[in-house]
Amino acid sequence: MSATPARKFGLLSPRRLGLLAGVAGLGVVGLMSASDLATTVKIPTLNTAAYAQTTQRPVGFADIVEQVKPAVISVRVKMDGGPRLMGFDALPRATPGSPMDRFFRRLPESGIPGLPDELRRQPPGRNLVTGQGSGFFISADGYAVTNNHVVDKAETVEVATDDGKTYSAKVIGTDPRTDIALIKIDGRNDFPYVRFAEKQPRIGDWVLAVGNPFGLGGTVTAGIVSARGRDIGAGPYDDFIQIDAPVNRGNSGGPTFDVDGSVIGVNTAIYSPSGGSVGIAFAIPAETVKSVIGQLKDKGTVSRGWIGVQIQPVTADIADNLGLKGTQGALVAEPQTNSPAVKAGIQAGDVITAVNGAPVRDARDLARQIGAMSPGSTVRLTVMQKGEQKTISVTLGELPNEREARATPESREPSGLAIPRLGLTLAPAAEVAGSGNEGVVVTAVEPDGVAADQGFKAGDVILEVAGRKVASPADVRAGISNAQREGRRTVLVRLKSGEGTKFLALRLNRA
Repeated sequence: MSATPARKFGLLSPRRLGLLAGVAGLGVVGLMSASDLATTVKIPTLNTAAYAQTTQRPVGFADIVEQVKPAVISVRVKMDGGPRLMGFDALPRATPGSPMDRFFRRLPESGIPGLPDELRRQPPGRNLVTGQGSGFFISADGYAVTNNHVVDKAETVEVATDDGKTYSAKVIGTDPRTDIALIKIDGRNDFPYVRFAEKQPRIGDWVLAVGNPFGLGGTVTAGIVSARGRDIGAGPYDDFIQIDAPVNRGNSGGPTFDVDGSVIGVNTAIYSPSGGSVGIAFAIPAETVKSVIGQLKDKGTVSRGWIGVQIQPVTADIADNLGLKGTQGALVAEPQTNSPAVKAGIQAGDVITAVNGAPVRDARDLARQIGAMSPGSTVRLTVMQKGEQKTISVTLGELPNEREARATPESREPSGLAIPRLGLTLAPAAEVAGSGNEGVVVTAVEPDGVAADQGFKAGDVILEVAGRKVASPADVRAGISNAQREGRRTVLVRLKSGEGTKFLALRLNRA
């Protein structure tokens, strides 16, 4: 903090504090005898182990930076940015015989003299744009890691090393789901490289980020691990390390190091309302990166295990409705048709609590555990099914490359039976065009009703209430009435919308 803000808020500088402490000490001595002072003032005893550990820590990171910085690279790409909106191709034709006409006639066929060769050779109408990011060597023979979004759709990839040399690189493979890419520079077997950490970082550990922010290659910043297991909505395998080392555009794909010089993560995203660093950056954990690049190096693609279910977290209200003791596990909202889960007997409403005996913390944890396994392998799932714990064996399929498209519900006119207490108007799905034959359609939602507060929208289809299938508004009302008679605060509703199928614990009255 600068001196001006410190004065503004009435804070004291360390020097000022030291002076005041000296004055206070003189005042005490003036009031006490030497013997009184000896018996009254207690000198704190140092924690010997903690003190020794502190004195052994480096006062800076220069030695670590000198060790790892040569392995960090700048990645520059060129890609097709679409048709050019303006250029010589878009200029109006010059009048024959005019000075402008004679100017264009003197131009060589290859383009405009003086322009770089790559621009002169561009086919008419193409707009090559450039991008940049970071990366790092993981082997002496030129394999390097970066982000998928850095090299995605790149036509050329160029690497600049810390010693100022440039090389052409080829993309070995990419994994959009984790945003990891593996590239290769040929021609040398003596590139400096770094290794991945063998242990997971702890919150509060020192970290260094090295990269190419805004094209400023070789930039080093320092901070700590701020949090772990962050879900930022980037994909089904989100498990980011949050760091506060300043990271900006161009750092993508660069490494985050621990104080041993080992890579603990790959920088991939920042939270920034302004576009610049605000001290919240996210790195892909080393264990995830190692798993992905191993497959990319072997076969150029990543294959993941798949059981074929839509899953969601178990909230406290859902756990209460299902009779569970806690919120751990992943709730199956809907098994997909002909999926391994359906063939094994997994049902909607099941809660998967363990995989091969390893506990499942939440829905994301289940996705990560299954995704890390090979297609064709058999796993044992511990499942709570209708109040009973079961062990179900499932042979994993391979995760499809593209998710199945879901139909978007058509707009509908409000109609049907109203349930005023919840702010819903319902109609049988079979009577509403495009809604299918199962369940009850929400045809209108009161903006200030209980259901609106919990995310119900017109067009949603209620499939079950309190574990029972519904086919009419009366079935929905009966399920709610039964729950109220049992003294429940919420009732479990299985709901299908344009976003998929999920369970909601619907409050029966306002809190």
